[in-house]
Amino acid sequence: MNISKDLQALINPLSKDNPVIVQVLGICSALAVTAKLEPALVMTISVTAVLAFANVIISLLRNTIPTSIRIIVQLVVVAALVVIVDQVLKAWNYEVSKALSVFIGLIITNCIIMGRLEAFAMTNRPWPAFLDGIGNGLGYGIILVIVAFFRELLGSGTLFGCQVIPQWWYDHGYQNNGMMILPPMALITVACIIWVHRSRNKDLQE
Repeated sequence: MNISKDLQALINPLSKDNPVIVQVLGICSALAVTAKLEPALVMTISVTAVLAFANVIISLLRNTIPTSIRIIVQLVVVAALVVIVDQVLKAWNYEVSKALSVFIGLIITNCIIMGRLEAFAMTNRPWPAFLDGIGNGLGYGIILVIVAFFRELLGSGTLFGCQVIPQWWYDHGYQNNGMMILPPMALITVACIIWVHRSRNKDLQE
C-alpha cells in the first residue's frame, strides 16, 4: 500500500493531476520562458530541484513549525533554495541565467511549490514528499518543454539554438512563424495541450 501511494505521488502529476494542464497552475512561467527550449529545460530542472528539496525540508520540520508562521517558514526555505539554484545557474550557464532573468527569483512565489508544501509536505513523511516534489516538478516541466519545442521550432526554425529546418525549405519560400515567439502563442499552445489531454481523459471533463 505504501509503495502504491509513493508511486502515485510520483506518477499522478505527470498526467492525471498535472499542475499546469489539470490544476492550471504555473501558467505565468509557461508564457514567459518557453520561446526557446533551453531556458524551458533549465527552468524545469530548477523548479524540480527546489520543489523536491523544499518538500523534504518542510516534511522534516512539519511537527515543529507553529501553525501561525508556517507560510513564512515555507517561504524562507524556498527562498534559500532558489538563491542556491540562482548562484549555481549563474556559475554554470550565465547566458541562460540572463535569459531567465527575474523568473528564477519568482520561483519563490510559484503557486505550484507553495501549494505542494501546504497540501502535501506538511502532512506526509520526507520520502513521499520528495517523490511528490519530483513528480510535480517534472509534470510542470513536461508542459514547458512541449510548449517550448513547438514555439522554437515553428517560430525560429531551431531547437536548442541549432538550425533544424533545412535551408532549402527557406529557399523555396518557407518562413518562420513570428507569432510563435510571442507570449499569446504560449497560452494558445497550452490551451491546445489542455484540450487534447481532456479529450483523452473523460473523467476530467466537467
